[in-house]
Amino acid sequence: MRFRMNNRFGKAPSGKRLELIKKSLHYKNGRFENLSVTLQLTADSNKWRIFYSLLFKTIPRRRPSGTLPSVKTSLLNLPEDSNVLVWFGHSSYYMQIDGKRFLVDPVFSGHASPLPGMIRSFKGTDVYSVADLPPVDYLLITHDHYDHLDYKTIRQLKPKTRLAICGLGVGSHLEYWGYNPSKVLEKDWNEKVDMGDGFVVYATPARHFSGRGFSRNNTLWVSFVLQTPSLKIFIGGDGGFDSHFSEIGKKHGPFDLAILENGQYNDAWRYIHASPEQVLRAARDLNAKRLFPVHSSKFALGRHPWDEPLMKITELNKSFHIPLVTPMIGELVNLQDEQQQFKQWWLDVS
Repeated sequence: MRFRMNNRFGKAPSGKRLELIKKSLHYKNGRFENLSVTLQLTADSNKWRIFYSLLFKTIPRRRPSGTLPSVKTSLLNLPEDSNVLVWFGHSSYYMQIDGKRFLVDPVFSGHASPLPGMIRSFKGTDVYSVADLPPVDYLLITHDHYDHLDYKTIRQLKPKTRLAICGLGVGSHLEYWGYNPSKVLEKDWNEKVDMGDGFVVYATPARHFSGRGFSRNNTLWVSFVLQTPSLKIFIGGDGGFDSHFSEIGKKHGPFDLAILENGQYNDAWRYIHASPEQVLRAARDLNAKRLFPVHSSKFALGRHPWDEPLMKITELNKSFHIPLVTPMIGELVNLQDEQQQFKQWWLDVS
């Protein structure tokens, strides 16, 4: 019982928050639904066989044997007028754009599970901590899975965060962990937050699911469109391929950069996680000038070799010709330099 009451699970929406959720067009029969019919596992998959395989079957090179390279950029000393992105591995990154600071899905605890000993981060990927961050204007949370919403990190960020923006229901976790309700904004798909001075965030659809315990889909998963005075960026979060990318591209594109999950995929869950080829198709549908493939190189959640996502998308991109943003952890990405080149650093790691 003590384990099930662990604070890391967060808190399910209730009371006025739940009443607001029930008004959403995407909430039906007690849970949120995707725009298209979406199975978490394909009909021909056996969840127990998959679970057994993840726990007990040896998958060659699922984790790197060596240490991943990184660069320790001082985020506290970045010039105020620099428009940059710094990646922390997996789907966590910091952006400074037009004088505002954004932090997306930060996970600095070294694991992506309610149990500290499970789903440990790769060697070399934990070079940053909350102490390395300046005050954050906007904390963006795409959904409440442990590899995107980390209890320890979120708790530590509380005094540094001016405003957190998330999908409907996710604010219940944040408030349970000590955030003042006035510092949390929850949005439904296609709703926006006008920040003033040319900054706008739209909560847009994704094809995924949510849940931190045994319950599923009681909070909303989102992608974000971030519009600033000089740039437009798509923040994809997690999700499978579908027509929503094309619709978002038509409504909000073109994008200077699309940040899309590329990793932890498997044919059994192809509806909720995209393959490398689908990631490239999504970037094309979004009308993105550059693509940053994330959701890899920190946690082994899928059953493929750790470097396969980067290897595959690089090879497949020879047919798509979309400039790829593939930095090392901590390496500065210049958001206004479409010609910036990146080393294929994963080739040097065993």
